[in-house]
Amino acid sequence: MKLCSFAHQGRAAWGLVTDGGIVDASARLPQKTLRAFLEAGDMSAAAALAAQTPDLAFDAAAHLPVIPDPDKIICVGLNYHDHIQETGREETPNPVLFARFAGSQVGHGAPLVRPPESEKFDYEGELAVIIGKGGRRIAEADALGHVAGYACYNDGSIRDWQRHTHQFLPGKTFAGTGGFGPWMVTADEIPDPAALHLSTRINGEVVQDADVSLMIASVPRLISYCSTILPLLPGDVIVAGTPGGVGAKRNPPLWMKAGDVAEVEISGIGVLRNPVVDEA
Repeated sequence: MKLCSFAHQGRAAWGLVTDGGIVDASARLPQKTLRAFLEAGDMSAAAALAAQTPDLAFDAAAHLPVIPDPDKIICVGLNYHDHIQETGREETPNPVLFARFAGSQVGHGAPLVRPPESEKFDYEGELAVIIGKGGRRIAEADALGHVAGYACYNDGSIRDWQRHTHQFLPGKTFAGTGGFGPWMVTADEIPDPAALHLSTRINGEVVQDADVSLMIASVPRLISYCSTILPLLPGDVIVAGTPGGVGAKRNPPLWMKAGDVAEVEISGIGVLRNPVVDEA
């Protein structure tokens, strides 16, 4: 089952993605946001809408980030060996974490925005893990049972601002720099996220290509570790790290610029596509 968030007829909405388009679930169910639906904990209510006539074509929708209003977005850095090698850093015994704010995200098809403060706008294709069942100190063995679904993510990074200090956050949460979409594929369709394959393309050229199994900290490990720090809630997002091939480490560097199209594709999920523009 594929679930997405979008804007329709002047309101924020969410729905079920079918072959024919989007069934507006927020017009048919009590929960008016996808996060609220996950909090209610009854996936069957959305599945029951599959026979309904779609309200609009998928490509006609103004897509929002899959979860527009998460309580928290926890991003993971340096979680693939080849990315550690290209950055010259050392592997740490525990995951490297930083925060991204919800207001920095855009949905599928919406432009990623390069700010005037920097030309060093980099791409990072990543797997987004969306929490369905909350919990604290979740055991690794139980962690996948807390996942609602998975999506594609482009953790767009303003590299020079990221390196202003030892903290990553300044370069990781500029307005309009994070792509999140095109939808959430529910966890029942992806029993093992490690079996997925991720690739990133800039203007059709593959720039990142890796199996998710190559992550250093697995999805269960990340859920367990993050939930030890504070409770995970339905709708929370863990952005699980990027493989090697980032633009900053290419020779010459490859920065995203106005007119480019960035795509993140994950097998079993789909393709997140965003054009790039300069901030007006």
